[in-house]
Amino acid sequence: MNISRLQTDKIIVGTNDVSFVPPDTAPTGTAVLNGPVYVGKPSAAPGYEGVLNVTSNSAPQSALDRQPACSASLAIKSDGNLTVAGDGKTANALLISGGSSVDTIHVVGDMFVSGAVDCGNKGKLASRFAAADASPKPFDLVHPTKGEGHRLRYACIEGPEVAVYCRGRLKESNVINLPDYWKDLVHADSITVQLQPIGSNQNLVIQEFNNEFIVIAEDSTNTDLITDLSTIDCFYHVYGERKDINPLIVEYEGNSWEDYPDPNYNPNKVDSDKKNTKDPRFDGPPNTFTK
Repeated sequence: MNISRLQTDKIIVGTNDVSFVPPDTAPTGTAVLNGPVYVGKPSAAPGYEGVLNVTSNSAPQSALDRQPACSASLAIKSDGNLTVAGDGKTANALLISGGSSVDTIHVVGDMFVSGAVDCGNKGKLASRFAAADASPKPFDLVHPTKGEGHRLRYACIEGPEVAVYCRGRLKESNVINLPDYWKDLVHADSITVQLQPIGSNQNLVIQEFNNEFIVIAEDSTNTDLITDLSTIDCFYHVYGERKDINPLIVEYEGNSWEDYPDPNYNPNKVDSDKKNTKDPRFDGPPNTFTK
């Protein structure tokens, strides 16, 4: 132990006082420890795994020691804020394990994470996480008419199919151009179209439809007789069922969402990086057929 000749309120263990830059401004009670520090009897002793080795297990006392033995449940308790700045020497800047209950980490209050979170779907919110992790995003419940032993599964937009929609306003044209990606996303024979005239009654009749465009038949009631241009003005909704994933299994036997026949939508059965949403075992025609 070294004690500065000019400062007796600092302890230096080792030969290098890294706190000293003339003039010495180290606060009263500063300790400079050049080697590993042991608090209690850590599992790594007599070796060391870190510069600071802390445990809640106290070191054995001398038989002559009359003071009470140290007894604590926590190895570290901080009454102030903590900052962990990783240096890349290990894979994790902070690795936490253990705990006497299922809550290895318990946070009182809100938690903000700026990066990605990769976690298993377990605990109280398992069923909600399972639905959120799946694509499509379903809700799954006891069958309302058949009761226990049967399930009903709907996918957004809360219908018995995995559907997408396109909506907007068509003006002075008789062709609704669908998004380019619909030709690879949607079953052409599942499409339905709703049209709502704007301003006046119009004779709006679907002449042709596929997964690229919708054609409204032109006649004298929606064509300018002088310019021969379309006078159509309407709102439209176009719905189609996705073909890039397996069709929804709407009704099935079971007592919970985990009984859904296609395991690719159950994170407890298939890891997210291994699921196959176009699994040929569960592929088939669309739930909605319009041709």
